[in-house]
Amino acid sequence: MGTVDECAASQPTGGSRGERRGGATSAARRPAGRGSRDVRLLWLTNAVDGLGTQTSGVVFPLLLLHWGHSPAAAGVFASAAALTGVALGPLVAVLADRGHRRRIMITSALLAAAAMAGLAVAAAQGRTSLRILVALALAERLCAVTYEAAARGAITHLAARPEELPRIAAGIQTGDQIALVTGPALGGVLFQLARPLPFLADTLSYAVTALGVRAIRTPVDAPREERGPRPDILRTLRALPGDAGAGLALVARSAVLRLVVTWTSVASGVVTLLSFTVLFVLGAHGGTAATGMVLAASGAAGLLGSLLSVRVVRRFGPRRALVTATWLLTVPLAALITAHGPWAFGAAFAALCVLVPVITVVLSSAAIAATPREVQSRAGAVIGSAAALAAAGAPAAAAALVTEVGSWAPALLSTAVVVVLAGYTHVAARGTLSAAPADAARPDRVTGPSGERERQP
Repeated sequence: MGTVDECAASQPTGGSRGERRGGATSAARRPAGRGSRDVRLLWLTNAVDGLGTQTSGVVFPLLLLHWGHSPAAAGVFASAAALTGVALGPLVAVLADRGHRRRIMITSALLAAAAMAGLAVAAAQGRTSLRILVALALAERLCAVTYEAAARGAITHLAARPEELPRIAAGIQTGDQIALVTGPALGGVLFQLARPLPFLADTLSYAVTALGVRAIRTPVDAPREERGPRPDILRTLRALPGDAGAGLALVARSAVLRLVVTWTSVASGVVTLLSFTVLFVLGAHGGTAATGMVLAASGAAGLLGSLLSVRVVRRFGPRRALVTATWLLTVPLAALITAHGPWAFGAAFAALCVLVPVITVVLSSAAIAATPREVQSRAGAVIGSAAALAAAGAPAAAAALVTEVGSWAPALLSTAVVVVLAGYTHVAARGTLSAAPADAARPDRVTGPSGERERQP
């Protein structure tokens, strides 16, 4: 359920008077030591949440196939869940930015736990109607999207100083990678022991997530005086589309956020394209174990990259780290063009996954720093929706390229796309990100295309 990619600190200098007042109030309310405690609690909650999602997510298609449903059924469900999340995320983000973040996070986690418990019961009963299975799984995904939309922007209330942004983002990334490495294996083992166990594990993870969010003492909602009077519910519903559009308008105006959304969307499409290429190429030759080895190597490399990312960004500065890592991505992508066996695929994917966390830390910190607190969730929802849309057609594209052209075609296309992305990043980062290592985490050093500090909307 949790993100990243996708969740920030004292409000950046240059924000409105209300934003600065809110940041000062939050800092004044926070007792000494509470911030670090709540950050650690956020890391733990995110890791447990991700572990549960990876545990159950890997076995749901297996459950459908085990009961005789076609692979197309699993594909239709995945597409429907992704597209529904794209539409729902920006709307939920409005309510989160209006001061209901904690309540939405807790409620959606508990409802997701109920949906997963229902899936566990269905799995225990044997073959169940496809409609019931998809309805429960889709309900869980909708709750997960709701949680993610509300969670974006929570970090801005937890970080005591702007310099903490890369460290917190790297901690979240590390939890995601640990879940990615251990979750699928745990799900497979539990599924072999008993069909309901992976879903029970995810039920527990959602319950722990709700308790973890409730245990965070630092206020994660906007101060009451900044929310304004409580609006009429009908008026609020009518205003939702326009309010959701505020995130899109902010992304369109901000050079930093345009860089983030472009990079995230392209990377999401490329990674999804290559992941399905590996599944199609190795799976066609009965390579289930080989596919698992590639995924395990990728997850382990991603964990290593997450642990090293903060040091790299602090050493070289955000701009140099981002540009260099993006250009370096072309090396393993080019290697994938001639890759045929699991060892070649595993080595190339491991190299990719070492580099990506460095880029994620830079982009996450820059996006949070460039976004006013009251639109954090909406801007994040726009970025997340763009990435989801970019990835939506990648599985079909991978199948078509592998079948009609050859197994090398997706890697060649990805290499060409990332070369263009690296060139764009090289130019765009020069005007939006600081190059000095000492400024690696300072939002007030984010600059605009003219080289001056970009004024926050």
